[in-house]
Amino acid sequence: MPDANPAALAFLGSRRSRPAKTLLAPAPGPDALDTILTLGARVPDHGKLEPWRFLVLTDAALTRVADQATARATELGFEAERQTKIAAMFRSAPLIVTVVSAPKPSDKIPEFEQVLSAGAVCLSIVNAALAAGWGANWLSGPLAMDGPFLDAAFGLAPGETVAGFIVLGTETSPPPERPRPDIAAITRWISA
Repeated sequence: MPDANPAALAFLGSRRSRPAKTLLAPAPGPDALDTILTLGARVPDHGKLEPWRFLVLTDAALTRVADQATARATELGFEAERQTKIAAMFRSAPLIVTVVSAPKPSDKIPEFEQVLSAGAVCLSIVNAALAAGWGANWLSGPLAMDGPFLDAAFGLAPGETVAGFIVLGTETSPPPERPRPDIAAITRWISA
C-alpha cells in the first residue's frame, strides 16, 4: 500500500470554489501570487511546451477590461442584464489571473492536449489559492473565446484563447456544499 497524504486528501475532499461575487480585497500580493502561480504551473505538460501563460489584472486594468467587455457585449447584441453580468466579473474582482491557452506548433503533442493542460493550470491555480487560504473561482463566459474582445482587451495572438479568468480575493462567506457526482453511476470498470 502506498504512503497516503491524509492532509492533502482531506483538502481535496472538502475543496470548494468560492463564488466570485463573494471575493473582496485584499487579494494575494506579488509574493503570494508568485507562489500560487508556481504551484499552478505544476501540471501535465507533454513535451514541456508550456502552452499557457498568465495575465494578472488589477486596479485600472480590471476597470478597462470591464468597459471593453461591456462594449463588446453591446456589439454582440447581448441583453442589458447579460452585459452587466459580464462586466461585473471584471469590475468587482479584486484580482484576476487570466490563463491564456497558447498552443504551440508540435508534431507530437496535439493541440487538444495542450488546451487540456491550460485547463489543468486553471484548476491547479484555484486549488493552490484555496490551500493558501485565499478565495478563488474559475470563470470563463462568452467572451473567453471571442477574438475581437481578446485582441482589444489583451492583445492575444491568433489561435490564443482564455482558458479561464481566475478570480482571487478574500472570502467573505463560506459557500454552501453542493451535490456531488454519483461516482458509481458514472464509472465502469473494464477488465477484459
